[in-house]
Amino acid sequence: MQRRTSMLGAAVASIALSGLSVIPAQAETADSESGLAKVQPFLAQQLATLEADEPAVALVHGATLADATRAVATAGMVRSTSFDKIGVVVAAGTKQQIDKVRGAAGITYVEGNQPLTYFQETSNQATRGDEAYRTLTGANGTALSGEGVSVGVIDSGVDPTHPYLKKAVAASYKSLCEPLTESLCQVVKVPNAVDTDTLSAGGHGTHVAGIVAGAPTTLSDGGRLHGAAPGAKVISISTGAGILIVGADASLNWVLENHARPCGAEVSAAECPPIKVTNNSYGPSGGGDFDPQSATVKLQRALAAEGVVTVWANGNDGGDGSESLSNPPGQDPTGGVISVASYYDQDTGTRSGTVSDFSSRGKQGALSTYPDISAPGEDITSSCRLYLAICSTGLDPRNGPGPLDIGTFNTISGTSMAAPHIAGIVAQLFQANPAASPAQVEDTLKRTAHKFTDGAAYEAGPLGTTSYDKGHGLVDVVAAAAAIG
Repeated sequence: MQRRTSMLGAAVASIALSGLSVIPAQAETADSESGLAKVQPFLAQQLATLEADEPAVALVHGATLADATRAVATAGMVRSTSFDKIGVVVAAGTKQQIDKVRGAAGITYVEGNQPLTYFQETSNQATRGDEAYRTLTGANGTALSGEGVSVGVIDSGVDPTHPYLKKAVAASYKSLCEPLTESLCQVVKVPNAVDTDTLSAGGHGTHVAGIVAGAPTTLSDGGRLHGAAPGAKVISISTGAGILIVGADASLNWVLENHARPCGAEVSAAECPPIKVTNNSYGPSGGGDFDPQSATVKLQRALAAEGVVTVWANGNDGGDGSESLSNPPGQDPTGGVISVASYYDQDTGTRSGTVSDFSSRGKQGALSTYPDISAPGEDITSSCRLYLAICSTGLDPRNGPGPLDIGTFNTISGTSMAAPHIAGIVAQLFQANPAASPAQVEDTLKRTAHKFTDGAAYEAGPLGTTSYDKGHGLVDVVAAAAAIG
């Protein structure tokens, strides 16, 4: 696969999504003497600055959904939505009302509507993904392309009319949040002719979707490229160019409730396969501690229990191992939750490249904070529209195959670009072994990773050696497919 070097380098494109300060999710705050439920530090800081009658959005966790519903009503909060399978109600209320809900029977945790940021080709040669696609077959006897698997892409949106994605996008959805508090988010289906990425003025999601499942394409300059899983389908859930935690969690909750038939009961699995993996290239800037009580973690654990892998970009905050800058939900030890660091193949496809400078590191010695695996994330060419915010930053526009496909590809860097490589590869592995569990998929990726030597030394871990900057090493699709099949 041919690519050109982006002038963006490690100055990774990202979108600031809110005027609020982004608070890394440190260990939860508890008031054991008062008996109040624990409160997330972001919400605690937000409550400390609220006027008496000023509302804040909270995710109220109950031992049961009925407990959360009753507590919200009793406290006088305004309910907007709920995540039924994990017993969470989203509601707005004053500081006094939120304190009251924390003291209600059956309430286990209260978190805030934290703002998030998107984490902004490399060659499929480095991952051996192109080799696997050309030489291996899945359990269904067809080329190992991810066929028979849908990937849920939770991002700014997607352009289903893009030449790279016309065959890939099976369905497009939009997470619509009411604009005042953004506490009520409803995921609605939109026609596949609608470009939700342009509507949001984003560009990030279209680039990510192309990395997952872009069709084999020859550009006007002769360059050839394809996504990690060109036979997989994309289910786009657009959160818009700005994203808060409720909108992101509402999208994960939609996948939890609809992954078996993501295009609707009337659409066959052959046309629209089940979602087996989601890609999540967003998170709080600066990383933070893992929060097992958050709605995000409860949702991804429920997804893993139902056979769906969750892939996270590990973040673009760099680091030196002295502290953890890793994306919090990606630190979940649950099998089938995978965090991805960015690898740079030096624009040659080499498997002896480097860890990207911008890629977030974990804390040396704290294995739970390490990324799980590395994938190409620096100088990635994929689908873009130059007039969109993210796509305009790449400074390496290239034209698609058609006479009107002017500036339809560009080169961008970030762990946002590394994660969809893994999401596509997970689709390939499910094609190789449809009976595999999410934990088997993650274990296989780790055990078969290529041990490139740049960066921190590898240390002993539960599944072989790992490191605080690159995890278990560079993904190896051929080895992983052989092992899981």
